[in-house]
Amino acid sequence: MTGLLGICCGLALLLFTTGCGGSMYGWTVRTTSSQIVAASDHASLGVHPIAVLTALSSPGLRGSEAGLAEYLAAIIRKVSPHWSVLDVQDTVSLINGHGLAGDYVRLRAEAEQSHILDRDILRKLGAAVGARFVFQPRLAYFSQEFEDRWSVPAFNVRVVQTRYSTLRVSLSLWDTSNGELVWSSLAEANLQSEAVNQDPVFFEDAARIALASMISDLLNRKTSSKYTPYNVIIDQLMREAMPQKWNDSKPGDEQDAGSEKGRGK
Repeated sequence: MTGLLGICCGLALLLFTTGCGGSMYGWTVRTTSSQIVAASDHASLGVHPIAVLTALSSPGLRGSEAGLAEYLAAIIRKVSPHWSVLDVQDTVSLINGHGLAGDYVRLRAEAEQSHILDRDILRKLGAAVGARFVFQPRLAYFSQEFEDRWSVPAFNVRVVQTRYSTLRVSLSLWDTSNGELVWSSLAEANLQSEAVNQDPVFFEDAARIALASMISDLLNRKTSSKYTPYNVIIDQLMREAMPQKWNDSKPGDEQDAGSEKGRGK
């Protein structure tokens, strides 16, 4: 009985200190970035439109890269609002509207092998979407791991579990007028969470801090950096995108929202 009481007290203390939803992430991002080429300085990025292309990945990761381009466009708009950025939805719509879907498929297929965006196709796509520059994200690796840290075997209860995620991603910036690689960056993000809920360390959270770290390198002209939660702006970019649980809303909120909509407000 004493042992059971101790377990219950320990669990209560854990819930009090970490919260029922789990603890905060610990994370680290290491980046390696190039300098931007002299012909396309930072000032020109604020003058000419920039399009975001659909993310690439290796065959073994295909499907996992979904969302990278959307996260990137949202991050750029947040940290560099003076840049004119076309998100991936607008980009692919314009490409398709100009009858260039086949060229886009060929561009992507060749880029998966060579890591090069074909100059002639790039020029046509740039003219179609009205963008001088394009960002090309690529997913290189992603993993999620789980480790039980505190469990009660007699009751078949898992109390605390450590969740890990590792993500490697690259980002390149190309000039559509001449096919020049303007800037490139590689990042590895490692996230860890001690939690009592069932949530993993989500891909989106890892992707956002990795992409934000690389954009920070670009904006600050850095070539090798380490980012942690002490970089408050990057950490906040991730947390702002975290959805609230549906049951966090107060009773009657949905009814009130429906009433507002019905009144045209």
